[in-house]
Amino acid sequence: MDPLSIAMLAILGVLIFFMFRNSRKRKAQMEELRDQMVPGVEVMTNFGLFGTLITMDTVKNEAEIEISKGVVVKVHSQTLAKVVTEDVVEDGAPRSVEEAMEIANREAAEREAASNDSTDSSTPEFGELSDSKDDKSSK
Repeated sequence: MDPLSIAMLAILGVLIFFMFRNSRKRKAQMEELRDQMVPGVEVMTNFGLFGTLITMDTVKNEAEIEISKGVVVKVHSQTLAKVVTEDVVEDGAPRSVEEAMEIANREAAEREAASNDSTDSSTPEFGELSDSKDDKSSK
């Protein structure tokens, strides 16, 4: 066999290895998700419907979700995408984009105020021309 054929077979072997590995990982994730799917948990479907899981029938592959008080929807069990959990928010972390922008603008204004206080008005800033003769003679 020539080296090119050996290299092609080696690449094919590596691709098959990763294909089986990813398949096992995906299967383990689905099993973990099914273990979390017990009646009473908050779930989200693939199409973005949120609700509380009421019953799960594994024989018929059906699940009943209460999306609002008294409103029960029957869906295929494979449409259940994830169990919704409350995210832990750190103290001082912004809760929305608007709050994050407000914090960023406030910090930028504080930095600008601090830099205005510390700069000397006689020295040119970046991009400004200098009128002093000392600067011209040093060139």
